[in-house]
Amino acid sequence: MSTLSTRTKITLGFYHQKYKEQVVEDYYLTKEQASFTSLPREAIKTCEKQSDRFPVIIFEDDRPAGFFILQGWNGVKDYYNNKRAMMVRAFSIHAAFQGQGIAHECLQLLPSFIKKHFPDKNEIVLGVNYMNTIAQHVYKKCGFTDRGIRTMGKRGKLHIMHLPI
Repeated sequence: MSTLSTRTKITLGFYHQKYKEQVVEDYYLTKEQASFTSLPREAIKTCEKQSDRFPVIIFEDDRPAGFFILQGWNGVKDYYNNKRAMMVRAFSIHAAFQGQGIAHECLQLLPSFIKKHFPDKNEIVLGVNYMNTIAQHVYKKCGFTDRGIRTMGKRGKLHIMHLPI
């Protein structure tokens, strides 16, 4: 008897113009989620002005399903003192792909992705809005820890979370 697998392949890759329509123009979040993070359109514009920000696409079977930004010390320094840390910003999963475990799987792949492309990095740091309890749960489930560091972000109070790599 044969079985069918519904498991998809999740991969990470740097943003390229060929994905502009799917990632910039067609990407949407629910109103609640958009209150916690930037849309790729906004984040990519910032990346174009700041060369130390690297836009990354989360692919599900070669289809863009999510997005985030990686930034080194210039992003980390406002939140934490590790010069070898990498900051994750604007993390989101496209609304049409949510509820499938993509965020979890992406976060499991993230340490090796960072080590491959930024071998000097030894920690991942991110800020999550204190009201975004779903994201906090996902990050904790993926090994991130909350060391009690708090700061104000553009959209409210942030919990700074850490993952050694």
